[in-house]
Amino acid sequence: MLKRTLSDAVAVRFFMPSPALQPYISTYYLTEVSVAEGEQVSDWLHPEWANLRFSRNDTCEAAIGDGPLQRAPHFIATGPTSQAAQFVTGPMRSWGVGLLPLGWARLVDAPASAYADRSADGGADPVFADFAPLLDEIFQGSPDPAAEAARIDAFLLNLLSRRPPGDDEPRIRAAHGALVDAEMAAVADLAERLATSSRSLERLSLKAFGFSPKLLLRRQRFLRSLAQFMLDPSLTWISTLDWHYVDQAHFVRDFRRFMGMSPSAYAALEHPVLRAAARARAATAGAAVQALHPADKTG
Repeated sequence: MLKRTLSDAVAVRFFMPSPALQPYISTYYLTEVSVAEGEQVSDWLHPEWANLRFSRNDTCEAAIGDGPLQRAPHFIATGPTSQAAQFVTGPMRSWGVGLLPLGWARLVDAPASAYADRSADGGADPVFADFAPLLDEIFQGSPDPAAEAARIDAFLLNLLSRRPPGDDEPRIRAAHGALVDAEMAAVADLAERLATSSRSLERLSLKAFGFSPKLLLRRQRFLRSLAQFMLDPSLTWISTLDWHYVDQAHFVRDFRRFMGMSPSAYAALEHPVLRAAARARAATAGAAVQALHPADKTG
């Protein structure tokens, strides 16, 4: 008899939003963990844009960075992150909504920097009150992924129609497109691309993206390397390095900054959720990780 692995207990499926929502929402994703009662799966989320996650289960604990694991609420709203997030869960069925920077700017009444590297109980925080009814909207009747994704989509289309676009939308679109351009390496180049001053770029970056332009460019460079490894763990780290890295030591420093551990320590861990998610996401949305979502998906 073949031995059942942790990966066998995890299924991740991605669904694309309607065209009208694609500048604002990256994907909808369903994560199902089917371990036995008392068993657990753990993994480490890489840095990403904001996410809204909905679940009826009480088995998940999570922490961003080196914070202590805490029980995740049924609706957890996480801002953009620059640190890994560890989670441990038993049997679980959870839906996620990936909020792109433009989506945060239009649908959330708070600067992204106010929620950078932190999560909130979406059912209790008034900033996320407009999203809270989604918890009951999603989980109606027997599980039906296609129908549930359609209900999420309809709900968010309705919410979008009630939120007029802001004056900053064109600049946020342009900045996002520049950030996912692998040729973009310096803040000065980013400001020149957007025809704006460094000070204006900093303000826009904190408001819509959560972090300074310098940190965002550093995070993008790191994630381009990590994404290759997630898709093919047989690769050596040196073969995954983004061309902007001057040497492997440079990459190792970034790895410790963003993931809180060395590359070798990370590679030695099982990644039953993230490996499944990276492959499914790349097949559906064109990028293995949310922060590398293709520029043509953002309008």
